Amino acid sequence: MPRTFKARPTTDFAKENLFNVLSNHLDFEEGLSALDLFSGTGSIGLELVSRGCNRVVSIEKDRDHYAFICKVMREVKTEAWFPIRGDAFKFITRNDEQFDFIFADPPYELNGLASLPDLIFENNLLKEDGLFVLEHGKKDNFETHPHYIEKRIYGSVNFSFFK
Repeated sequence: MPRTFKARPTTDFAKENLFNVLSNHLDFEEGLSALDLFSGTGSIGLELVSRGCNRVVSIEKDRDHYAFICKVMREVKTEAWFPIRGDAFKFITRNDEQFDFIFADPPYELNGLASLPDLIFENNLLKEDGLFVLEHGKKDNFETHPHYIEKRIYGSVNFSFFK
């Protein structure tokens, strides 16, 4: 990742643990579709492609980050990865595709972060039996959300799971 990037990538430790947990919820070898919101460096999208997802849509607003994701996509020579440069909130409200898995890693101080679970479910982005994972800081709590199922903490990284 270029040093000029402003992104805070999910740590390798947290990502490894996340995918261990996900393997209990999802069968990646069945060719799942996935949505990676606030993609940053694209590391989650790349991991999803490498695990067998047949369609991974990555949404990234920053021009340089988007260009980096496209460069990595070309280097790995995959036709399963679809980077889109745009605003994640607009994508959520304007998209009509459903996904088996949705991952969101917004900036922890993002205005509107707490509304993401509601937006995902109100806009019907998740397939039946699909899974949504939101990465967030320790001050956010989603335990009262009707679709919340669990929370995992790895250092300073918090993942809330919704179904």
